[in-house]
Amino acid sequence: MVFGRRKIQVKSDAELALMARAGVVTSRALDAAVAAAVPGATTADLDRAFRAVLEDFGAESNFLGYYGYPATVCTSVNDEVVHGIPGQRVLADGDVVSIDGGAIVAGWHGDSARTVLVGEHHDPADLELSDVTRAAMWRGVAAMATGTHVGDIGLAVETYVRETVGSRLGVLEDYVGHGIGTEMHMAPDVPNYAVGQRTPKLVTGMALAIEPMLVRGGIETRVLADDWTVVTEDGSRASQWEHTVCRHSGGVWVLTAEDGGASELEPLGVHPVPVPAS
Repeated sequence: MVFGRRKIQVKSDAELALMARAGVVTSRALDAAVAAAVPGATTADLDRAFRAVLEDFGAESNFLGYYGYPATVCTSVNDEVVHGIPGQRVLADGDVVSIDGGAIVAGWHGDSARTVLVGEHHDPADLELSDVTRAAMWRGVAAMATGTHVGDIGLAVETYVRETVGSRLGVLEDYVGHGIGTEMHMAPDVPNYAVGQRTPKLVTGMALAIEPMLVRGGIETRVLADDWTVVTEDGSRASQWEHTVCRHSGGVWVLTAEDGGASELEPLGVHPVPVPAS
């Protein structure tokens, strides 16, 4: 992986304020999709719930049509890590589903993902998987606030995982976070693990999608015949959590969390500051 050779989009506070609108829409659409993830629902039901919120806000999906992708969200179930295509698969009690989606508002993008444990009867190992992935994401977000380089994010993610569960969970390396702004995927790459080489500096005006993916087994993956769905080689279950985060003139704000991430970041010693109104 090569860092720093693509130009990073640096945004003004006014532009980040526009991005915040896309972030809120993304958050509310995910709320609806998560609520729809119940036993007996199909993954297509989750897609419809997400799409309905986008339509209510007059927003566009940044997933639909992206390199031919056929839906508004990715729904990755159990051993599916990322990019699962919604369809007629029926969710069952005990399933683990990661829902990843985004919105475009006024040309600016939001992108976020959550893992849902379906129903009421869950494998304790699945609960640990999702909880550790989510907490690791927040450590990465905190590192964006306090660090100096993009690599500090991945270091924080991996350090938290290793200190919490040792090698019991794997940190996926094939897929990473990314810059975001007027496009969904932009420079720089944001690894979820420690990298030895120098990475770009964290600067005011930067917006990143921080999205660790953890697995209960080995980190080797393969892509199914649909050319999208990524599964673990060993069939182990996976979890993905993601937020879009920005650095602005006054501090850090999680654009896809309606409280800017305050409820999760303040216990970590980080105090998010809203993007100044334009």
